[in-house]
Amino acid sequence: MKTTIVIVDGMGGGIGVQLITRLKEVWSKDRDDTEIVALGTNAVATERMVKAGADRGASGENAVRVSVGMGDYILGPVGIVIGNSMMGEITPAMAQAVLDAPGERILLPLQQEHFHIAGIEFLSLARIIDRAVEILKEQIKKRGYHENTAL
Repeated sequence: MKTTIVIVDGMGGGIGVQLITRLKEVWSKDRDDTEIVALGTNAVATERMVKAGADRGASGENAVRVSVGMGDYILGPVGIVIGNSMMGEITPAMAQAVLDAPGERILLPLQQEHFHIAGIEFLSLARIIDRAVEILKEQIKKRGYHENTAL
């Protein structure tokens, strides 16, 4: 059984690109048991995430709503669960689909102009991404998925 990791991002896909790049750096070279799916709010974000190494990708509201449920793990900035965030690219329907998806969400606590996350210490984006990958590794081990997966 494959582990599916869904990365959701919008705008230029920069955060998704960095997540995928970091996953590929720490992941085993033989990833037959894992799939990375890029879901972008727009074609530019998706294209950049696929170029960074996602196995496949899809763009737009309907793609996010339909495909986010395939992920065992869903990663992205916290804005993916807040309607109208990312300058309006995350629609309320997209945010609800991410919240309703059965996979475990690992969200990056990035501030947005219209909301603030109290009690979160400032970390560089690189450190936040490293921590997200650490959490993903811990959760995969905890669930017992793919004992041979080298993360």
